Amino acid sequence: MTQLTIALAKGRLQDTALAVFSRVGIGVSEASLNSRKLLISDETGQYHFILVKPTDVPVYVEYGVADAGICGRDVLMESAADVHEPLDLGFGACRLVVAGKQETAERGYNLLATARVATKYPRITADYFQQRGVPVELITLSGSIELAPVLGLSDHIVDLVETGRTLKENGLVVMDTIAESTARLIINRASYHLKRAAVAGLINTLRQGLQPSI
Repeated sequence: MTQLTIALAKGRLQDTALAVFSRVGIGVSEASLNSRKLLISDETGQYHFILVKPTDVPVYVEYGVADAGICGRDVLMESAADVHEPLDLGFGACRLVVAGKQETAERGYNLLATARVATKYPRITADYFQQRGVPVELITLSGSIELAPVLGLSDHIVDLVETGRTLKENGLVVMDTIAESTARLIINRASYHLKRAAVAGLINTLRQGLQPSI
């Protein structure tokens, strides 16, 4: 039996990902789920899960510590990790957007002035504004991005939006959608070849387990 190690993003995707695994027969005991362990195994011992920050999932998979991983497309776009992405799991849908105050949104971008943009996604943000010929000054934050334009730290933000409620309650509006994001299964390139049968089995099992009720 070939064992596989799977990196899971802690936070908003973790519970749904584990529920999908459980549905296809890759279940984790309640004792493990209720523990504070960051490395847990399924009840067959074939699959081991490491629970890490979302931004670290592509790193663990790219470097082969994990054979596979589950994280959002937004994280993959920002990391530009060299991994296979064989399956869109469909859950965790969000949008990566440019947002700002209403008056800023109405003015649009000034190609002759540098836009100050706060974000957790500096690579994606730089690419977006560069493609539009807008000079940009990036301010990298790790949380509460919506505060930046409210307090005058930035003109705009680039952030992940699920319902838009947080933007609205902070007086911000969406100016543009950069990308749609859902949870993706990613595979280490070496594991894809060296553990081909086990990896293919995992992909097929998850694909069959994805139902509209997710």
